Amino acid sequence: QVQLVESGGGLVQAGGSLRLSCAASGRTLSTNVVGWFRQAPGKERDFVAAISRGGTYTAYADSVKGRSTISRDNAKKTVYLQMNSLKPEDTAVYYCAADSSARALYGSRRADDEDRYDYWGQGAQVTVSS
Repeated sequence: QVQLVESGGGLVQAGGSLRLSCAASGRTLSTNVVGWFRQAPGKERDFVAAISRGGTYTAYADSVKGRSTISRDNAKKTVYLQMNSLKPEDTAVYYCAADSSARALYGSRRADDEDRYDYWGQGAQVTVSS
């Protein structure tokens, strides 16, 4: 069992930056693909980014590509999402999620497939003001 806790959200002006953290408790996170998703008010939850177990491979949604970086520190059991050049449309609750299987980031399931992720955090609010 893995428990995930997001932190680092908050209010930021457009053009600013934030770094979200996803800390795991329980067993190690190093064997899990981890993804970030977000849900804006009144909208469905969307994929943001994902990272392979060792951190070598990453995947990004087009909406954040070039502005965001996902990384991980397996020794600290933490995955990060650095977001730069934030826009008001980035306003959402951000969730991290972990795939409990040993599937690779690019394999039988897509990185942006929400159903592959079994463990979810409670979410962190990010609000970008214009």
